[in-house]
Amino acid sequence: MSEATPPTDVFLPVELPEGVTVGHWSDTDRWTGCTVILGPEDSVSSGEIRGGGPGTREFELLSPATSTPGAHAVMLSGGSAFGLGAANGVVDWMRERGRGFPTPVGPVPLVTAAVCFDLPMGDFAWPAPEDAYAACEAAGDTVERGCVGAGTGATAGKVQPDGGWTKTGLGAATIKVGGATMTAIAVANPYGEVIDADGSILAGYWQEGAFRRTVDVMREGDTQIPLGENTTLCCIVTDAKLTKAEAHNVSRAAAPGFARALSPAATAVDGDLAICLSTGKVEVDPFLFTIFAGEVVSEAIRDAARQATDAGDVPCAATRLAG
Repeated sequence: MSEATPPTDVFLPVELPEGVTVGHWSDTDRWTGCTVILGPEDSVSSGEIRGGGPGTREFELLSPATSTPGAHAVMLSGGSAFGLGAANGVVDWMRERGRGFPTPVGPVPLVTAAVCFDLPMGDFAWPAPEDAYAACEAAGDTVERGCVGAGTGATAGKVQPDGGWTKTGLGAATIKVGGATMTAIAVANPYGEVIDADGSILAGYWQEGAFRRTVDVMREGDTQIPLGENTTLCCIVTDAKLTKAEAHNVSRAAAPGFARALSPAATAVDGDLAICLSTGKVEVDPFLFTIFAGEVVSEAIRDAARQATDAGDVPCAATRLAG
């Protein structure tokens, strides 16, 4: 076991591990966008899907059973299945820079993509390859949060079709684990609500001047049951030295974070998933990461609700509570 002191429950200002960059492309006219997370060429990544309605590309790259170290870039996008094609822009950007998995004919970019359903927010629109390319061009060592990137069209509280949903977005949270940085980036677009640590609703279904729990509304019978129109996506980035199997364990351990911050979580219409990308720079006991993955993920999901602003006709939680 490592002698490193585990972190406290205090979250730090959001920061990215050295070598990891994040870029957004946002369309606030049509309310969609994408986010690209770029790791160094020697990074390792893995992931796990918990929800029943996922939309992904090259997710099998992340399986510990496959021969590659995983993907070197992760794209999170709006647009449902239409948005998956935007990952070609990330592939082109990496190819132009000679980045990718080495092969006899040159490096092949390995890009994993995951999407959420934001099509009801504005026009019937989704990111294109040139938009994801632009996100790569914009990538830097800070994380802009709120209604940006893949969180541009994200919402919560879709249990009824009466306009009671609330705007959410993209959030992030950072903790230190045994000297290593662990940052979660989350797009919160759930069927249900985002829950604070004290159990109160941060963003969800609004009716008659108050947030209502999805399970309470559903007990009354008249509900909207959408098909795959939701999904919360999370990517954990760290400079800890992890094997692909250990990164998979971290992504699995993120599941309690979804359950703490979302109600309900991992439903048949939510494609909830987590990815862990490691740059491998800091020696640390990987067991610690399976303990604290849920903590940083739940905080990133909550941050996605707190950072949101009004979008079109959909108010954020701060506006609802103030009005």
